[in-house]
Amino acid sequence: MNIAELNPKEVFTIFDQSTKIPRPSKKEELIRNYLKEFAKIHSLNCKEDAKGNIVISKPASKGYENKSGVVLQSHVDMVCEKEPTSTHNFDTDPIETYVEDGWIKAQGTTLGADCGIGMALQLAALTADIEHPAIEALFTVDEEQGLSGAFELGENMLTHSLMINLDSEDEGEIFIGCAGGIDTIARYQLQTEIIESQNYKIYQLNVSSLKGGHSGDDIEKGRASANKLMARLLWELTSKFGAKIASIDGGNLRNAIAREAVAVVAIEKSRVESALDAYAALGEQLKAEYSVTEPTMAILAAELDKDVEVVLENELQTRLLRALLGVDNGIIEMSASMHGMVETSTNLASVKFESDTIVVTTSQRSSVESAKYSAALTVESVFALSGAVVEHSDGYPGWKPNPSSELVRKSAELYEKLFGVKPKVKAIHAGLECGLLLDKYPKLDIISIGPTIRDAHSPSERLNIESVANYWLYLCELLKK
Repeated sequence: MNIAELNPKEVFTIFDQSTKIPRPSKKEELIRNYLKEFAKIHSLNCKEDAKGNIVISKPASKGYENKSGVVLQSHVDMVCEKEPTSTHNFDTDPIETYVEDGWIKAQGTTLGADCGIGMALQLAALTADIEHPAIEALFTVDEEQGLSGAFELGENMLTHSLMINLDSEDEGEIFIGCAGGIDTIARYQLQTEIIESQNYKIYQLNVSSLKGGHSGDDIEKGRASANKLMARLLWELTSKFGAKIASIDGGNLRNAIAREAVAVVAIEKSRVESALDAYAALGEQLKAEYSVTEPTMAILAAELDKDVEVVLENELQTRLLRALLGVDNGIIEMSASMHGMVETSTNLASVKFESDTIVVTTSQRSSVESAKYSAALTVESVFALSGAVVEHSDGYPGWKPNPSSELVRKSAELYEKLFGVKPKVKAIHAGLECGLLLDKYPKLDIISIGPTIRDAHSPSERLNIESVANYWLYLCELLKK
Protein backbone atom coordinates (compact mmCIF):
# COMPACT_ATOMS: atom_id res chain seq x y z
CA MET A 1 0.00 0.00 0.00
CA ASN A 2 1.26 3.47 -0.89
CA ILE A 3 1.57 5.39 2.37
CA ALA A 4 0.53 8.60 0.58
CA GLU A 5 -2.98 7.11 0.38
CA LEU A 6 -3.31 6.78 4.15
CA ASN A 7 -5.40 9.18 6.20
CA PRO A 8 -4.87 11.96 7.02
CA LYS A 9 -3.66 12.42 3.45
CA GLU A 10 -2.41 15.95 4.04
CA VAL A 11 0.14 14.49 6.49
CA PHE A 12 1.00 11.17 4.89
CA THR A 13 1.47 12.63 1.40
CA ILE A 14 4.22 14.85 2.81
CA PHE A 15 5.71 12.07 4.93
CA ASP A 16 5.86 9.85 1.85
CA GLN A 17 7.75 12.59 0.00
CA SER A 18 10.23 12.92 2.86
CA THR A 19 11.08 9.20 2.72
CA LYS A 20 12.18 9.63 -0.89
CA ILE A 21 14.71 12.37 -0.04
CA PRO A 22 18.09 11.26 1.38
CA ARG A 23 18.77 13.20 4.59
CA PRO A 24 21.61 11.80 6.68
CA SER A 25 22.93 14.06 9.41
CA LYS A 26 25.31 16.71 8.02
CA LYS A 27 24.08 15.91 4.49
CA GLU A 28 20.73 17.70 4.56
CA GLU A 29 21.01 19.83 1.42
CA LEU A 30 18.35 17.89 -0.51
CA ILE A 31 15.74 18.09 2.24
CA ARG A 32 16.55 21.78 2.85
CA ASN A 33 16.02 22.45 -0.85
CA TYR A 34 12.70 20.59 -0.63
CA LEU A 35 11.58 22.79 2.26
CA LYS A 36 12.54 26.01 0.48
CA GLU A 37 10.74 24.89 -2.66
CA PHE A 38 7.70 23.91 -0.56
CA ALA A 39 7.58 27.42 0.88
CA LYS A 40 7.90 28.95 -2.59
CA ILE A 41 5.10 26.81 -4.07
CA HIS A 42 2.75 27.76 -1.23
CA SER A 43 3.75 31.45 -1.15
CA LEU A 44 5.08 31.22 2.40
CA ASN A 45 7.87 33.32 3.86
CA CYS A 46 11.08 31.34 4.31
CA LYS A 47 14.41 32.25 5.90
CA GLU A 48 17.58 30.28 6.49
CA ASP A 49 20.48 30.91 8.86
CA ALA A 50 24.17 30.31 8.26
CA LYS A 51 23.97 26.80 9.71
CA GLY A 52 21.14 25.74 7.37
CA ASN A 53 18.25 25.88 9.86
CA ILE A 54 15.05 26.98 8.15
CA VAL A 55 11.97 28.85 9.40
CA ILE A 56 8.82 28.89 7.25
CA SER A 57 6.20 31.37 8.43
CA LYS A 58 2.47 31.70 7.89
CA PRO A 59 0.30 34.63 9.06
CA ALA A 60 -2.62 34.03 11.38
CA SER A 61 -5.93 33.02 9.89
CA LYS A 62 -8.84 35.45 10.06
CA GLY A 63 -9.89 36.18 13.62
CA TYR A 64 -6.60 34.90 15.13
CA GLU A 65 -4.47 37.95 14.39
CA ASN A 66 -4.28 38.94 18.08
CA LYS A 67 -3.59 35.46 19.43
CA SER A 68 -0.13 34.40 20.61
CA GLY A 69 1.92 32.99 17.74
CA VAL A 70 3.21 29.42 17.86
CA VAL A 71 6.52 27.83 16.86
CA LEU A 72 6.29 24.27 15.50
CA GLN A 73 9.68 22.54 15.61
CA SER A 74 11.33 19.37 14.33
CA HIS A 75 14.69 18.32 12.85
CA VAL A 76 15.32 17.40 9.23
CA ASP A 77 18.01 14.70 9.55
CA MET A 78 17.52 11.01 10.29
CA VAL A 79 19.48 8.19 11.86
CA CYS A 80 20.91 5.93 9.15
CA GLU A 81 21.06 2.33 10.37
CA LYS A 82 20.52 -0.80 8.28
CA GLU A 83 20.59 -4.57 8.46
CA PRO A 84 23.94 -6.22 7.57
CA THR A 85 22.44 -7.70 4.39
CA SER A 86 21.02 -4.39 3.17
CA THR A 87 22.69 -2.68 0.20
CA HIS A 88 20.84 0.60 0.84
CA ASN A 89 22.86 3.78 0.26
CA PHE A 90 21.52 6.48 2.57
CA ASP A 91 23.25 9.20 0.55
CA THR A 92 21.34 8.39 -2.65
CA ASP A 93 18.52 5.88 -2.15
CA PRO A 94 14.91 6.51 -1.06
CA ILE A 95 13.64 4.63 1.97
CA GLU A 96 11.57 1.62 0.90
CA THR A 97 8.41 1.76 3.01
CA TYR A 98 5.56 -0.69 3.51
CA VAL A 99 2.47 -1.04 5.72
CA GLU A 100 1.97 -3.98 8.07
CA ASP A 101 -0.58 -4.48 10.85
CA GLY A 102 -1.27 -0.78 11.33
CA TRP A 103 2.37 0.31 11.22
CA ILE A 104 4.60 1.90 8.59
CA LYS A 105 7.97 0.17 8.35
CA ALA A 106 11.07 0.23 6.13
CA GLN A 107 12.78 -2.56 4.25
CA GLY A 108 15.96 -3.31 6.20
CA THR A 109 16.67 0.28 7.28
CA THR A 110 15.59 2.95 9.69
CA LEU A 111 12.32 4.55 8.59
CA GLY A 112 13.14 8.16 9.38
CA ALA A 113 9.84 8.77 11.14
CA ASP A 114 12.17 10.31 13.72
CA CYS A 115 11.69 13.11 12.81
CA GLY A 116 10.13 12.89 9.34
CA ILE A 117 6.64 12.63 10.75
CA GLY A 118 7.27 15.81 12.75
CA MET A 119 8.22 17.61 9.55
CA ALA A 120 5.10 16.28 7.84
CA LEU A 121 2.86 17.54 10.65
CA GLN A 122 4.50 20.98 10.46
CA LEU A 123 4.15 21.30 6.71
CA ALA A 124 0.56 20.02 6.76
CA ALA A 125 -0.28 22.67 9.39
CA LEU A 126 1.21 25.34 7.12
CA THR A 127 -0.94 24.37 4.15
CA ALA A 128 -4.16 22.85 5.51
CA ASP A 129 -7.39 24.82 5.77
CA ILE A 130 -7.42 25.12 9.57
CA GLU A 131 -7.85 27.94 12.07
CA HIS A 132 -4.57 29.02 13.63
CA PRO A 133 -2.54 31.89 15.03
CA ALA A 134 0.66 33.02 13.30
CA ILE A 135 2.95 30.01 12.81
CA GLU A 136 6.72 29.77 12.59
CA ALA A 137 7.83 26.28 11.54
CA LEU A 138 11.44 25.73 12.61
CA PHE A 139 13.39 22.93 10.92
CA THR A 140 16.80 22.30 12.49
CA VAL A 141 19.73 20.42 10.99
CA ASP A 142 22.11 17.82 12.44
CA GLU A 143 20.08 16.90 15.50
CA GLU A 144 21.11 13.26 15.51
CA GLN A 145 24.86 13.80 15.24
CA GLY A 146 25.39 16.49 17.86
CA LEU A 147 22.49 19.00 17.81
CA SER A 148 24.71 21.52 16.07
CA GLY A 149 21.71 23.09 14.30
CA ALA A 150 20.10 24.02 17.61
CA PHE A 151 23.49 25.00 19.06
CA GLU A 152 24.09 27.44 16.21
CA LEU A 153 20.54 28.69 15.58
CA GLY A 154 20.82 32.18 14.18
CA GLU A 155 19.60 35.33 15.87
CA ASN A 156 16.10 36.66 15.16
CA MET A 157 14.95 33.38 13.63
CA LEU A 158 12.01 33.14 16.06
CA THR A 159 9.59 35.79 17.30
CA HIS A 160 6.84 33.77 19.04
CA SER A 161 6.88 32.63 22.68
CA LEU A 162 4.94 29.33 22.50
CA MET A 163 6.59 26.24 21.02
CA ILE A 164 5.35 22.75 20.17
CA ASN A 165 8.26 20.39 19.55
CA LEU A 166 7.17 17.44 17.38
CA ASP A 167 10.06 15.07 18.10
CA SER A 168 8.45 12.84 20.74
CA GLU A 169 7.40 9.27 20.11
CA ASP A 170 4.60 8.27 22.46
CA GLU A 171 0.89 8.87 21.94
CA GLY A 172 -0.90 10.04 25.07
CA GLU A 173 2.19 11.63 26.58
CA ILE A 174 3.12 15.31 26.81
CA PHE A 175 6.78 15.89 27.52
CA ILE A 176 7.84 18.94 29.49
CA GLY A 177 11.49 18.14 30.17
CA CYS A 178 14.39 16.02 28.94
CA ALA A 179 17.85 14.83 29.85
CA GLY A 180 21.03 16.59 28.89
CA GLY A 181 23.88 14.66 27.32
CA ILE A 182 27.60 14.49 26.69
CA ASP A 183 29.87 12.17 24.70
CA THR A 184 33.04 10.61 26.08
CA ILE A 185 35.48 9.35 23.45
CA ALA A 186 38.52 7.19 24.27
CA ARG A 187 41.43 6.73 21.85
CA TYR A 188 44.16 4.11 22.07
CA GLN A 189 47.30 4.34 19.96
CA LEU A 190 47.27 1.17 17.88
CA GLN A 191 50.16 -1.10 18.86
CA THR A 192 50.61 -4.41 17.09
CA GLU A 193 52.79 -7.50 17.03
CA ILE A 194 53.59 -10.16 14.45
CA ILE A 195 52.52 -13.78 14.81
CA GLU A 196 53.59 -16.81 12.81
CA SER A 197 50.43 -17.28 10.78
CA GLN A 198 51.08 -20.95 10.03
CA ASN A 199 50.48 -21.75 13.69
CA TYR A 200 47.05 -20.08 13.82
CA LYS A 201 43.54 -20.37 12.46
CA ILE A 202 41.57 -17.18 11.85
CA TYR A 203 37.96 -16.77 12.98
CA GLN A 204 35.35 -14.07 12.59
CA LEU A 205 33.16 -13.68 15.65
CA ASN A 206 29.69 -12.17 15.30
CA VAL A 207 27.18 -10.87 17.81
CA SER A 208 24.06 -9.91 15.87
CA SER A 209 20.26 -9.74 15.66
CA LEU A 210 19.93 -7.62 18.78
CA LYS A 211 17.13 -5.07 19.05
CA GLY A 212 19.32 -2.02 19.55
CA GLY A 213 17.26 1.15 19.64
CA HIS A 214 17.45 4.68 20.98
CA SER A 215 20.06 5.06 23.72
CA GLY A 216 17.76 7.42 25.62
CA ASP A 217 14.23 6.26 24.92
CA ASP A 218 15.03 2.51 25.04
CA ILE A 219 17.80 2.39 27.66
CA GLU A 220 15.42 1.23 30.39
CA LYS A 221 14.25 -1.80 28.38
CA GLY A 222 17.18 -3.99 29.41
CA ARG A 223 18.44 -4.56 25.90
CA ALA A 224 21.91 -5.99 25.40
CA SER A 225 24.86 -4.03 24.02
CA ALA A 226 26.67 -5.96 21.30
CA ASN A 227 29.89 -4.27 22.40
CA LYS A 228 29.59 -5.49 25.99
CA LEU A 229 28.74 -9.02 24.84
CA MET A 230 31.67 -9.08 22.43
CA ALA A 231 34.02 -7.91 25.17
CA ARG A 232 32.91 -10.81 27.38
CA LEU A 233 33.37 -13.31 24.55
CA LEU A 234 36.79 -11.95 23.64
CA TRP A 235 37.92 -12.04 27.27
CA GLU A 236 36.98 -15.72 27.41
CA LEU A 237 39.07 -16.51 24.34
CA THR A 238 42.05 -14.28 25.11
CA SER A 239 42.45 -14.90 28.84
CA LYS A 240 41.90 -18.67 28.76
CA PHE A 241 43.04 -19.73 25.29
CA GLY A 242 45.58 -17.09 24.25
CA ALA A 243 43.54 -15.81 21.29
CA LYS A 244 44.91 -12.72 19.51
CA ILE A 245 42.63 -9.89 18.37
CA ALA A 246 43.16 -8.58 14.84
CA SER A 247 40.17 -6.20 14.76
CA ILE A 248 36.89 -5.21 16.40
CA ASP A 249 34.01 -3.35 14.75
CA GLY A 250 31.02 -2.83 17.02
CA GLY A 251 28.09 -0.43 16.92
CA ASN A 252 27.82 2.74 14.85
CA LEU A 253 26.02 5.76 16.28
CA ARG A 254 26.60 7.59 19.56
CA ASN A 255 22.86 7.68 20.28
CA ALA A 256 22.01 4.09 19.37
CA ILE A 257 22.35 0.91 21.43
CA ALA A 258 24.86 -1.30 19.59
CA ARG A 259 22.99 -4.05 17.71
CA GLU A 260 25.98 -5.82 16.14
CA ALA A 261 29.67 -6.40 16.73
CA VAL A 262 32.26 -8.26 14.67
CA ALA A 263 35.77 -9.28 15.70
CA VAL A 264 38.55 -11.15 13.91
CA VAL A 265 40.81 -13.31 16.08
CA ALA A 266 43.73 -15.68 15.63
CA ILE A 267 43.66 -18.91 17.67
CA GLU A 268 46.52 -21.37 17.90
CA LYS A 269 45.66 -24.49 15.93
CA SER A 270 46.27 -26.74 18.93
CA ARG A 271 43.73 -24.79 21.03
CA VAL A 272 41.00 -24.17 18.45
CA GLU A 273 38.65 -26.96 19.46
CA SER A 274 38.63 -26.15 23.18
CA ALA A 275 38.43 -22.41 22.50
CA LEU A 276 35.43 -22.75 20.20
CA ASP A 277 33.68 -25.05 22.69
CA ALA A 278 34.12 -22.42 25.41
CA TYR A 279 32.97 -19.67 23.05
CA ALA A 280 29.81 -21.60 22.17
CA ALA A 281 29.11 -22.38 25.83
CA LEU A 282 29.43 -18.74 26.87
CA GLY A 283 27.31 -17.76 23.87
CA GLU A 284 24.50 -20.01 25.13
CA GLN A 285 24.81 -18.50 28.60
CA LEU A 286 24.52 -14.99 27.17
CA LYS A 287 21.46 -15.94 25.15
CA ALA A 288 19.86 -17.38 28.28
CA GLU A 289 20.81 -14.24 30.23
CA TYR A 290 18.95 -12.05 27.72
CA SER A 291 16.27 -14.52 26.68
CA VAL A 292 13.45 -12.10 27.52
CA THR A 293 14.80 -8.87 26.06
CA GLU A 294 16.85 -10.31 23.18
CA PRO A 295 15.08 -13.48 21.97
CA THR A 296 16.67 -13.38 18.49
CA MET A 297 20.28 -12.89 19.63
CA ALA A 298 22.80 -14.71 17.43
CA ILE A 299 26.39 -15.49 18.49
CA LEU A 300 28.44 -17.16 15.76
CA ALA A 301 32.02 -18.03 14.85
CA ALA A 302 33.18 -18.76 11.31
CA GLU A 303 36.63 -19.74 10.10
CA LEU A 304 38.15 -17.35 7.56
CA ASP A 305 40.23 -18.64 4.67
CA LYS A 306 43.04 -16.14 5.09
CA ASP A 307 46.23 -15.52 7.01
CA VAL A 308 46.60 -12.82 9.62
CA GLU A 309 50.07 -11.87 10.79
CA VAL A 310 49.40 -8.54 12.54
CA VAL A 311 47.43 -8.57 15.80
CA LEU A 312 47.06 -6.32 18.82
CA GLU A 313 50.06 -6.12 21.11
CA ASN A 314 49.22 -8.29 24.10
CA GLU A 315 49.31 -5.58 26.78
CA LEU A 316 47.08 -3.24 24.72
CA GLN A 317 44.68 -6.12 24.05
CA THR A 318 44.33 -6.72 27.79
CA ARG A 319 43.95 -3.02 28.65
CA LEU A 320 41.30 -2.50 25.97
CA LEU A 321 39.22 -5.51 26.99
CA ARG A 322 39.42 -4.67 30.69
CA ALA A 323 38.16 -1.16 29.91
CA LEU A 324 35.29 -2.44 27.76
CA LEU A 325 34.34 -4.88 30.51
CA GLY A 326 34.68 -2.31 33.27
CA VAL A 327 32.89 0.67 31.79
CA ASP A 328 29.22 1.12 32.65
CA ASN A 329 26.49 0.53 30.08
CA GLY A 330 22.80 1.17 30.73
CA ILE A 331 20.98 2.76 33.65
CA ILE A 332 23.13 4.35 36.33
CA GLU A 333 20.41 5.98 38.44
CA MET A 334 16.63 6.19 38.44
CA SER A 335 15.00 9.51 39.23
CA ALA A 336 14.04 10.11 42.86
CA SER A 337 11.75 13.01 41.94
CA MET A 338 9.86 11.47 38.99
CA HIS A 339 8.82 7.85 39.56
CA GLY A 340 9.72 5.41 36.81
CA MET A 341 11.99 7.81 34.90
CA VAL A 342 15.65 7.11 34.22
CA GLU A 343 17.76 9.91 35.66
CA THR A 344 21.27 8.98 34.49
CA SER A 345 22.58 6.46 31.96
CA THR A 346 25.52 5.68 29.73
CA ASN A 347 25.82 3.93 26.38
CA LEU A 348 28.86 2.06 25.04
CA ALA A 349 28.03 3.10 21.52
CA SER A 350 30.86 1.96 19.24
CA VAL A 351 34.31 0.39 19.07
CA LYS A 352 36.22 1.06 15.85
CA PHE A 353 39.70 0.18 14.60
CA GLU A 354 40.95 3.07 12.48
CA SER A 355 44.28 3.38 10.63
CA ASP A 356 46.48 3.88 13.70
CA THR A 357 43.93 4.32 16.49
CA ILE A 358 41.26 2.38 18.35
CA VAL A 359 38.29 4.70 18.99
CA VAL A 360 35.64 3.91 21.63
CA THR A 361 32.62 6.24 21.64
CA THR A 362 30.25 6.46 24.58
CA SER A 363 27.43 8.84 25.51
CA GLN A 364 26.07 9.84 28.91
CA ARG A 365 22.65 11.33 29.67
CA SER A 366 21.09 12.77 32.80
CA SER A 367 18.25 15.03 33.83
CA VAL A 368 20.58 16.30 36.59
CA GLU A 369 23.44 18.35 35.16
CA SER A 370 25.94 17.46 37.87
CA ALA A 371 25.10 13.75 37.53
CA LYS A 372 25.68 13.96 33.77
CA TYR A 373 29.23 15.18 34.34
CA SER A 374 29.77 12.65 37.11
CA ALA A 375 28.80 9.82 34.75
CA ALA A 376 31.14 11.19 32.08
CA LEU A 377 33.96 11.40 34.64
CA THR A 378 33.37 7.80 35.69
CA VAL A 379 33.62 6.61 32.09
CA GLU A 380 36.65 8.82 31.49
CA SER A 381 38.38 7.34 34.56
CA VAL A 382 37.95 3.75 33.39
CA PHE A 383 39.46 4.49 29.99
CA ALA A 384 42.18 6.78 31.34
CA LEU A 385 43.31 4.08 33.79
CA SER A 386 43.62 1.71 30.83
CA GLY A 387 45.93 4.10 29.01
CA ALA A 388 43.53 5.79 26.61
CA VAL A 389 43.49 9.47 25.72
CA VAL A 390 39.98 10.66 26.62
CA GLU A 391 38.01 13.70 25.48
CA HIS A 392 34.45 14.95 25.90
CA SER A 393 32.07 16.68 23.53
CA ASP A 394 30.67 20.05 24.50
CA GLY A 395 27.47 18.32 25.56
CA TYR A 396 24.02 19.80 25.57
CA PRO A 397 21.80 20.99 28.42
CA GLY A 398 18.70 19.30 29.72
CA TRP A 399 15.28 20.90 29.61
CA LYS A 400 13.98 21.66 33.09
CA PRO A 401 10.27 20.84 33.50
CA ASN A 402 7.80 23.65 34.16
CA PRO A 403 4.62 21.80 35.21
CA SER A 404 2.85 25.08 36.10
CA SER A 405 3.06 26.31 32.51
CA GLU A 406 -0.20 27.53 31.02
CA LEU A 407 0.66 25.77 27.76
CA VAL A 408 1.13 22.48 29.61
CA ARG A 409 -2.19 22.86 31.45
CA LYS A 410 -4.20 23.72 28.35
CA SER A 411 -2.62 21.05 26.18
CA ALA A 412 -3.35 18.37 28.81
CA GLU A 413 -6.96 19.53 29.21
CA LEU A 414 -7.47 19.50 25.44
CA TYR A 415 -6.05 15.99 25.05
CA GLU A 416 -8.43 14.67 27.70
CA LYS A 417 -11.38 16.45 26.06
CA LEU A 418 -10.56 15.00 22.62
CA PHE A 419 -9.71 11.42 23.58
CA GLY A 420 -11.39 10.85 26.93
CA VAL A 421 -8.20 9.99 28.84
CA LYS A 422 -5.73 12.10 30.74
CA PRO A 423 -2.34 12.31 29.03
CA LYS A 424 0.80 11.53 30.97
CA VAL A 425 2.72 14.74 31.58
CA LYS A 426 6.34 13.75 32.07
CA ALA A 427 9.99 14.28 31.27
CA ILE A 428 11.90 12.03 28.87
CA HIS A 429 15.37 10.53 29.18
CA ALA A 430 16.07 11.03 25.48
CA GLY A 431 17.67 14.30 24.42
CA LEU A 432 15.55 16.95 22.74
CA GLU A 433 16.60 20.29 21.28
CA CYS A 434 14.30 22.17 23.67
CA GLY A 435 16.98 22.93 26.25
CA LEU A 436 19.26 24.44 23.63
CA LEU A 437 16.45 26.45 22.10
CA LEU A 438 15.57 27.78 25.54
CA ASP A 439 19.17 28.94 25.93
CA LYS A 440 18.75 30.92 22.71
CA TYR A 441 15.19 32.09 23.40
CA PRO A 442 14.65 31.94 27.20
CA LYS A 443 11.05 33.21 27.04
CA LEU A 444 9.82 30.15 25.14
CA ASP A 445 7.11 28.04 26.77
CA ILE A 446 7.50 24.53 25.30
CA ILE A 447 5.81 21.16 25.14
CA SER A 448 6.92 18.15 23.11
CA ILE A 449 4.42 15.73 21.54
CA GLY A 450 4.28 13.20 18.75
CA PRO A 451 2.65 10.02 17.42
CA THR A 452 3.88 6.59 18.43
CA ILE A 453 7.22 5.46 17.03
CA ARG A 454 8.86 2.26 18.20
CA ASP A 455 12.52 1.13 17.99
CA ALA A 456 13.78 4.45 16.64
CA HIS A 457 17.45 4.48 15.62
CA SER A 458 17.25 0.85 14.48
CA PRO A 459 16.07 -0.97 11.33
CA SER A 460 13.03 -2.09 13.35
CA GLU A 461 11.78 1.52 13.53
CA ARG A 462 8.04 1.74 12.85
CA LEU A 463 5.33 4.40 12.93
CA ASN A 464 1.81 3.74 14.22
CA ILE A 465 -0.72 4.94 11.63
CA GLU A 466 -3.70 5.51 13.92
CA SER A 467 -1.63 7.63 16.29
CA VAL A 468 -0.70 9.96 13.42
CA ALA A 469 -4.38 10.62 12.73
CA ASN A 470 -4.94 11.33 16.42
CA TYR A 471 -2.01 13.71 16.61
CA TRP A 472 -3.04 15.57 13.48
CA LEU A 473 -6.43 16.20 15.08
CA TYR A 474 -4.73 17.15 18.36
CA LEU A 475 -2.29 19.56 16.68
CA CYS A 476 -5.07 21.26 14.72
CA GLU A 477 -7.11 21.75 17.89
CA LEU A 478 -4.07 22.98 19.82
CA LEU A 479 -3.46 25.65 17.20
CA LYS A 480 -7.13 26.59 17.23
CA LYS A 481 -7.12 26.94 21.03
